[in-house]
Amino acid sequence: MFMGGYLGNCAAQLATWAACTACSCASREVLRHSARVAWSVLFFLAMIVAWVLRDFATPILQKIPWIVKDATHVDMDEWFGQQAVYRVSMGNFLFFACMSLSLVGVKFRGEPRDRHLHHAHPLLKAGLWLLFTLLPFLFPNEVLNAYSWMARFGSGVFLVIQMIILLDFVQCWNDSWVANGEDDNRWLYGLMGLTCVGYGGTLTLAGFMYYWFKPAGAGSCSLNIALITLTLLLVVGFSVLSLAPMARGGSIFPSSMIALYAAYLCFSALQSEPRDYQCNGLGHRLTAASGSTLALGMVVTLASVVYAAFRAGSNTALFTLEGSEEGEPLAQREALLSAEEGGGTSAGLDGVPDVAEATREAVTGGPKPASASASASALTPVTYNYSFFHLIFALASMYIAMLMTGWGSVAQEKDRIDVGWSSVWVKTAAQWATGLLYMWTLVAPALFPERDFS
Repeated sequence: MFMGGYLGNCAAQLATWAACTACSCASREVLRHSARVAWSVLFFLAMIVAWVLRDFATPILQKIPWIVKDATHVDMDEWFGQQAVYRVSMGNFLFFACMSLSLVGVKFRGEPRDRHLHHAHPLLKAGLWLLFTLLPFLFPNEVLNAYSWMARFGSGVFLVIQMIILLDFVQCWNDSWVANGEDDNRWLYGLMGLTCVGYGGTLTLAGFMYYWFKPAGAGSCSLNIALITLTLLLVVGFSVLSLAPMARGGSIFPSSMIALYAAYLCFSALQSEPRDYQCNGLGHRLTAASGSTLALGMVVTLASVVYAAFRAGSNTALFTLEGSEEGEPLAQREALLSAEEGGGTSAGLDGVPDVAEATREAVTGGPKPASASASASALTPVTYNYSFFHLIFALASMYIAMLMTGWGSVAQEKDRIDVGWSSVWVKTAAQWATGLLYMWTLVAPALFPERDFS
């Protein structure tokens, strides 16, 4: 008990020290040019804190009376670990939700909320983040129980947003390369090659899944065989549909990418089966892995969530109607979309120089006067929706709580993230939702010809 308490206190102090150090080292210049990167680092740090507290916070939480009063009929370590994750998750959800609400309607870089709330004052925001992270530890268990159910819903919304972004990405990729192929056939050859890679990767991964998740001597493993086979049937279904005459906007390349993603979701679902499940042959190998290997795997999982949230938060043109009001010049809308899809969005740079300004300087031979330049900069539109960006991180805070607790299951294994039967079925549902949503995008234009789906 003494050793556990010592480790718990050390872990908490280490997490707090890391938070303060990371935030104090973030310079104003970094925040000005890479606000999204800075917010992503802060979110990643919150996940590390939740992970550490989940596995080592029991001695600390046992001293909080309003938390310990309900820990009488369950495994103490697992229950306290779940409580720690929920409270860190709730604190970050509240923090990013408040940031989202406070940044609603910001359209220009010169607005005070852009300068002071989203970009500047790193130490102040780090202090607020720490306050929000600690605040839920004062809440009674009933509040956290309600939040856990809300987090299930918010996590589902986060997954749906990921699906929509994926579908839009592959379709735009296909349209762009097809358009370029009108002038140069090499773009079309590239699409054909990537299509073969997509389907080849799908079949290869399916073969490995049949090998890994039906090990010799484990019995029939009918569940795993069924999930893999149904995945292949789903792939065949939407691939054939994409070539059907009724699928006016269908193409085989997006189908190959969705097929590869569906196979990945199936693999991820099977990998999430409990390590002691006899049909999880890959899990048996992972159980024998070293502690450093397991830690690396968990860090990769957390980093993938950060990246998914980062990309979803930056892709605001797909989810907002701003810039589409009647009467707005088409060229302006296209310019804003190009700015969002360009270097700023991809690299996470918010303060990149305006392209039009750079062009003007090249033509006139010099920059504007300082006052005119400052005025033009103040009227420069933001390259993404700040409010939506923080909303995505609020939803991602809920999602990471579900990953770390096995979607609310107290039986989540220690030293594991995203392992358990709840994770298996959530990923399976996400796979089929993605496939069905893609099939809907293929048939919807034919079913509703009067509507514009472009």
